[in-house]
Amino acid sequence: MADARDAADAQPTPWDTALPLVRAAQRGDALAMDDLLTRVTPYVTRLCRPIAPADTADAVQEALTAVFKGLRGLRDPQAFYGWVRMVTIREAVRVARRTAVERPAEPDELARLGGLSADVDTELSADVRDVLSRLPVHYRAVLVLRELEGLDERSAARLLGLAPGTVKSRLHRARSLFRRSWSEPTRQGERHEH
Repeated sequence: MADARDAADAQPTPWDTALPLVRAAQRGDALAMDDLLTRVTPYVTRLCRPIAPADTADAVQEALTAVFKGLRGLRDPQAFYGWVRMVTIREAVRVARRTAVERPAEPDELARLGGLSADVDTELSADVRDVLSRLPVHYRAVLVLRELEGLDERSAARLLGLAPGTVKSRLHRARSLFRRSWSEPTRQGERHEH
């Protein structure tokens, strides 16, 4: 029994398996770079979708390009995933800011905002998606980092290049705007009550 636990504990994490690829890609190995970008694309897409819903594909492409161009400058290969998250958030916010028309994000990505399950109540998830999509991008980015990614305010501040106090105030304002939009009288009759 102890051997089974030890074997389970010895299973490599995604970070462990990416480490040799990061090092090889930094040395110029094109196949390692391709494999690395293929591995992080779903993660990058998951981060970009709720922040830049109208231009997710563009945001993903910009983020992957930035990862490709900047990987050689990454000092600590073990910090790869945190660095990818930082680059991705920066690029998604940049792309979203230049987008004039915004579309809602996918309900599956946003269901966690209200502790909702998209599988149980798709209509309710669509409401969450709709409300979130109407927030300005600087509020939406902070809300996504905090509620979807589970980051604390200091970590979100580092990723966005903001002071922690700014993130805290934007998060407060984002939650307030979300609640206000959520409880609009015209929408209340459309939603299921808990």
